[in-house]
Amino acid sequence: MDPPIDPASDAAAAALDSEPFYRCIAVQFAADSVRRRAVLSRYLDYSIAQGLRIGRVVHLETPALGVAIWQLPQSPQIEERERADKRGFLQRLLGEAGCANYQRIVAYMGERAHTLVDREAWYLSILAVAPQEQGRGLGRRLLAPTLAEADSALRVCYLETFGRGNLGFYERFGFITRAEFTEPTTGSAYALMMRPPRAGVTG
Repeated sequence: MDPPIDPASDAAAAALDSEPFYRCIAVQFAADSVRRRAVLSRYLDYSIAQGLRIGRVVHLETPALGVAIWQLPQSPQIEERERADKRGFLQRLLGEAGCANYQRIVAYMGERAHTLVDREAWYLSILAVAPQEQGRGLGRRLLAPTLAEADSALRVCYLETFGRGNLGFYERFGFITRAEFTEPTTGSAYALMMRPPRAGVTG
């Protein structure tokens, strides 16, 4: 397996390794923690590259410490191309079971998001800070630039989080829980949070 290209990939994998979504898509490697972490690093590396193509990617001054990945609205043609490219990548990376889990989770969550979120909203896909660096305000620094840009563009932002402990953090930036669901493939609850554009200093 080729090593990740982006320096934040390994930190993001370490930060997100225990979350239900990532455990579920890496199910084929459940018995091998080293292999699973390497697979997740590759997945996150791909996600960063995708964010650079169709959204925003924010790094810290030391890039290996964390990353924020956003997806912005695209034309249907670009969205379909991205889905097809990612499906092929995930089949190679995750194997049949992991790829099937990914497709089921994304389909379930996507259907519910589409009933609540405007098509022009900006989506915070991934926010990750290296575990040993958490609690130092790095998450705020990763979020602030794109939230400020969204405010200037008068765009709603949204995210989905499986961790109830994350709700208070996102609420400090103006995100509000709009709905909570239990995702059936992971068997875990998650919240869909939205943030209207606002004036003033972000964060």
